[in-house]
Amino acid sequence: MSRPVPMYPKAGKLLSCASFWLCLRLEHAIPILLAFQLLLSNRCTFADEAISEVVAAHLAFEHEQVFLSGSDSRWQLVVNAVAADGSTTDVTRSLELKIVPAVAFADGQGYLTPVSNGSAKIIARLPGYLDATLPIEVAGQDTNKTVNFANQIVPIFTKHGCNSGACHGKLAGQAGFKLSLLGFEPEQDYDHLVLESRGRRVFPAAPNQSLILTKAVNSTPHGGGQRFADDSHEYRLLQRWIVGGMPYGDASDPTVTDIEVFPKQRRLAASSTQQISVVAHYSDGSREDITHTAQYESNNKDLADVDSAGLVTLSDQPGSVAIMARYQGHVAVFRVAIPLGASVNELPPVRNMVDELVFAKLKTLGIPPSPSCDDSTFIRRVTLDLCGRLPTSAETIQFIKKDCATKHEALVDRLLNSTDYAEYFAKKWSSILRNRRAGAGHQLGNYAFYDWLRASFHENKPYSQIVRELLTASGSVEVSPAVAWLREVNNSESRVEDTAQLFLGQRIQCARCHHHPFEKWSQADYARLQAFFANVSRKNGTYSDQPMFVSRTGDATARNPRTGQSLPPAGLDSSPASVTATADPRQELVNWMVAEENPFFARSLVNRYWKHFFAIGIVEPEDDMRVTNPPSNSELLEGLSEHFIASGFDLKDLLRLICTSSVYRFSSEANAFNLNEQGAYSRYYPKRLSAEVLLDAVNTVTHSQSDFSGLPPGTRAVCLPDSGFQSYFLDAFGRSSATTACECESSAESTLAQSLHLLNSKEVQSKLNADDGMAATMAASSQSVSELVTELYLASLSRYPTSSEMQAADEYVHQHDNRRNAMEDLVWALINSKEFLFNH
Repeated sequence: MSRPVPMYPKAGKLLSCASFWLCLRLEHAIPILLAFQLLLSNRCTFADEAISEVVAAHLAFEHEQVFLSGSDSRWQLVVNAVAADGSTTDVTRSLELKIVPAVAFADGQGYLTPVSNGSAKIIARLPGYLDATLPIEVAGQDTNKTVNFANQIVPIFTKHGCNSGACHGKLAGQAGFKLSLLGFEPEQDYDHLVLESRGRRVFPAAPNQSLILTKAVNSTPHGGGQRFADDSHEYRLLQRWIVGGMPYGDASDPTVTDIEVFPKQRRLAASSTQQISVVAHYSDGSREDITHTAQYESNNKDLADVDSAGLVTLSDQPGSVAIMARYQGHVAVFRVAIPLGASVNELPPVRNMVDELVFAKLKTLGIPPSPSCDDSTFIRRVTLDLCGRLPTSAETIQFIKKDCATKHEALVDRLLNSTDYAEYFAKKWSSILRNRRAGAGHQLGNYAFYDWLRASFHENKPYSQIVRELLTASGSVEVSPAVAWLREVNNSESRVEDTAQLFLGQRIQCARCHHHPFEKWSQADYARLQAFFANVSRKNGTYSDQPMFVSRTGDATARNPRTGQSLPPAGLDSSPASVTATADPRQELVNWMVAEENPFFARSLVNRYWKHFFAIGIVEPEDDMRVTNPPSNSELLEGLSEHFIASGFDLKDLLRLICTSSVYRFSSEANAFNLNEQGAYSRYYPKRLSAEVLLDAVNTVTHSQSDFSGLPPGTRAVCLPDSGFQSYFLDAFGRSSATTACECESSAESTLAQSLHLLNSKEVQSKLNADDGMAATMAASSQSVSELVTELYLASLSRYPTSSEMQAADEYVHQHDNRRNAMEDLVWALINSKEFLFNH
């Protein structure tokens, strides 16, 4: 609440001055009154500006009310200065706070501690701004509430790192004292602390001599050093718990149901700060400020950092960043947009929803995008992205010369309907679905699995159907090729973990042994999801290395390793599934996954495919989509997901939407504003060609081929059905070994070995020197050097050479007596250029 503002503050000052009127002579009164009316008129610019300035500049509290209950309660205030344009600046630590009457004390950081029972008002003052007031209620100061171990003591251990994986929270504990990781098992922690080792860690008769206190303040030697001071709130709370007899708490005591962060999002200037406040909501409806007890983490420390008291400090770089607040397994996120502040006026046409949502983000951040790329760049880019190959010279020339407003859309459609698209994306999915050859007997299943993927993409089978056929596969590879996946993920743990990571974007591996440290998933959640695969049974097939898989009858359950309880199947954040003893539980799993309201399935796929094209996912990593790792553009992620669901999980439709957007056509060349930008998609981010695509590209330009044992001559590397083919080139350039469900196995990093291999390896030199290769053909041709160089540039870079490039090539060829060697050098130079090695 703010104090009343006079409608005309300038006029108010004049009217309050009685001498002003007494000194007026009658003949001057009328003109002055007329002038005064003009001053108040809407036509008076001076008055309008003054009124707007005074009315708009005010302070505002982030909370509507403060309630402190009990002597242990605390509250972090957040006060903003609101400017005329509506922008806010955090001034929590730079203003004067007064509490009338003084029922609480506010320190210089806006942190409140109770003093006495009663109602009062908090008044915030800052020169140049209107005051703000906030009601406060303080109660329970005359009685001490019983300390609850799980609600009040365990969070202290978590906040100060005592139960982290590097300290007492690791599997074997530390120095004979073990705590559950991040306090997710408070019952066990209580036993270890109070009952273990004859209770030597707590001394009710002399609380200050308790090891839990002396170690924490380092008065007794402690490997972890001092965790807090002996005059801190944490010390006093632990001391009071020990004095009170170390109670665990009653079963009827309220528990935390949710936490909330204030503010939830802000648009802040670079290099500024923002205090945040975190409030816990309890099962009895009460609230408690936990700002100094919660843990914080920034998802991008290059953009923002946060201290233990919730003060966020921004860097001088523009972008989007999220601050995670975690408390007792609950998570809340504060999102910040840091605008560059540049004007974003020149934008290409909005062609679809992708443009609408990305352009809106760019305007918010004040980052002007790069201009659109030319036609040569576009055809090379989209052909590599959709088909994993270079466009032919004829395709490039035809596209460049074609004068049609819809030629980009027509090109995308043609590529999506090609066999090359199906083969390329079958290879992509074959790797992350672990289609690897662990033995010679696996070849049949591997080939059948790849062919099933290729056929599925070629006929544009709905993504939901592909996943259903995969997860519910039964029988042998001869009749159901998807069972090859079950052979590779050969236990229920790997099946549930790969399913969650690939199709839900959730890495739940941690929850197999303990509560997930960065998510809400518990061992019970893991067991319920695992129960869907409990009835999958392996049987001998026609061949020893090609087993059959069936779903046996019976109740599907999985054991929670912590409690020993058998749990029924249930999706994440979902009620138990209704599965009869004769039904296949996996069908119910897929029913839950593909349901329109499922929050994971569609979002995971669109994020994975977005990264395929733009090199940076809306969420990074692309398969770690937890609430503590929020998207860089949540509206874009939700919009794409809703579109994907509405299309019936149509993969080609999704790819068409992305590739026909103006955003996809942005140039990769940075402008003066977006060189350091990442994640706003103001330009196309160059990415090195993957191992298979690069080998095929080298073969295309050199007119050579790579031989793969057992496959027809000329087989493209992107068509290899599994990882069982020997190739030093592919290994050097980071091909996936298909041993995990992570696309990170396929490395795009540049190494010295790669450079040396392209520069002077026997394999590459043999391609350059081949009698039927590109260089030899060019040398023997009767065409002019300019014609040959043009063809070489079109084949390798999908563009015409510039005049300077043409002149340099022509001079180089004519300076050499051996025309063939000169041509080999030209080809060698182009395949070693960054323009060739990268998709841009």
